[in-house]
Amino acid sequence: MTRFSERTLSPVSEKHEVTEAEAPRPRATLALTSAATAVALMTYTAPMVTLPDIAAALHTPLSAQAWLLNGTPLGLAALLLVAGSLADDYGRRRIFLAGTFALGITTALSALTSSTLLFTLTRIAQGASSAALLASSLGLIVHAFPTPRGRLHATGVWGAFVSGGIAVGPLVTGAMPDWRLSYAVLGAAALVVAALGVRWLSESRAPRGGRPDLAGAVTFGMALVALVAALTLGRDGWLRAPVGLLALAAVLLVGVFALVERRVATPMIDLSLLRHRLFLASSAGGLFTGFAVIGLFSFLPALLQQTLGLSAIDTAWLFLLWSGLSFTVALQARRLAGRVSSRHQLALGFLLHAAGVLTMLGALDSGSWTRLLPGLVIAGVGSGLLNAALPLLSVESVPAARAAMGSGAQQTFRYIGSCAGVALTIAIATSAGSGLARGADIAMVVSAALAVLAAGSVVVLRERA
Repeated sequence: MTRFSERTLSPVSEKHEVTEAEAPRPRATLALTSAATAVALMTYTAPMVTLPDIAAALHTPLSAQAWLLNGTPLGLAALLLVAGSLADDYGRRRIFLAGTFALGITTALSALTSSTLLFTLTRIAQGASSAALLASSLGLIVHAFPTPRGRLHATGVWGAFVSGGIAVGPLVTGAMPDWRLSYAVLGAAALVVAALGVRWLSESRAPRGGRPDLAGAVTFGMALVALVAALTLGRDGWLRAPVGLLALAAVLLVGVFALVERRVATPMIDLSLLRHRLFLASSAGGLFTGFAVIGLFSFLPALLQQTLGLSAIDTAWLFLLWSGLSFTVALQARRLAGRVSSRHQLALGFLLHAAGVLTMLGALDSGSWTRLLPGLVIAGVGSGLLNAALPLLSVESVPAARAAMGSGAQQTFRYIGSCAGVALTIAIATSAGSGLARGADIAMVVSAALAVLAAGSVVVLRERA
């Protein structure tokens, strides 16, 4: 699973920062923002190992299971960019507390849902809530740690909690006796953090002028919903009228979004950046990371349980090999700075992912989970390189004054790719006439092919001398 970039979510301009009278509490700020971030990522990964149980409880058919996984990334992709603007303009503490409190409520409500639709709606709300707290977390940290050395330490701790939440989330949810209990526990944890934040966090702002791009956020979110719906319904026939109409609606809404971005004073994405090759490489890297990597590994745990008979907790421990290696490699990859360009590091990460998933071919059909281990190791190393290279490339690809927009765009493309990748993986894996194991192999081949295409794209997309 991929990490959140440290410079992605909170566009801060130190030159005109306006703060309120109360002084920040650095340690409390770091502890609370890190804890909330970990809970958000644990909530994000919760359905990965409990998907079969959730689908059975909600009577969700295979063709609709993409919605159970895609709700949170859909909410994140739609609101990630605008949430940073709201935090800077209206108060980071205010947006952080609102997002953390909303995450607690919506996560707890997931435990009470009785249908696929209601569960999906609560997951989308969790994504929107997570966008708010993640967008404001780094702004609060930057305000609390004004020195470069302090910020370096604080953002490192925060980043570790991002990866920690991804790695630990499946273990916690898998260890619970019931999937509903796991959502109740995570919801309660978020509410505790919100309550502590009311007492210990101080307010800060950095008004940038203009109004948040709400029209862009609405049209962008509607385009994503139409795209994911088309991919999900496509399993039952790609030439059916509803699929075509939804795909057409997605295209039209993207066009409307482009028109909106050209007219507003503070756009979510500066479309002029699309003329820069490095920006395209950064966006392509984020898109294909979601499409090829997150899309496959979000549904693969459910496939393992259904084909190999693994329990949720056994699946979580097995995938800790992949996520743990990804975390470790991402931390160590900073040593490559200055030696290997971020584009080439990104290309290597995609190639290693492709090699890893191809190594796992036939493992599900063989009935032996040990055959997955070499592939998980190789793919985990590749994922770590991707996680380390993407944030750096996103910053390098835009002028310094637009670093937040560049990294925010890359993260947004990542979650667009995630939504589409999950839907595509489920459609491929469940459409094979010879069974889920064979369908999983086809999905792995497609994921590997997409990763190779991504590697070639980011190498080719370099700025002209």
